[in-house]
Amino acid sequence: MIEIRPLPKVAEDERGPTHYFDTDRTGQFVCGFRKAGSVSAKHYHKGLSVGKNPEVLVLFQGELTINWFDVRNPEIRGTEKVTAPALVTVYPYAWHEVIADTDMIFLEQNTLEDGKTDTYWLEETVAQGQK
Repeated sequence: MIEIRPLPKVAEDERGPTHYFDTDRTGQFVCGFRKAGSVSAKHYHKGLSVGKNPEVLVLFQGELTINWFDVRNPEIRGTEKVTAPALVTVYPYAWHEVIADTDMIFLEQNTLEDGKTDTYWLEETVAQGQK
């Protein structure tokens, strides 16, 4: 439901390291800055929007904790600590919350519009009789 991969380092010198990542996505992306202690997300996506199927976050700076569970089978769950630089992939139907353990900078490979059309909270799911 969640996949975390460190970004491969391709070089390092006195200026610092250089890492890379691949993407097949284009267009607008979300660049976020979060303060230590803040909480984001607390929702899931059904994968109806291409930008949320799956949701891909590139953590450039900082550390976070991501709590998650499968809304179709809540017994499948986990908590992951992530340190930059890393790629975090959140698959459809994974409810997730992101806690900024430190100040952090990230890039989401989707638009705000993707989130508007494919974001669900547990209260909505229960009210609609869905799981």
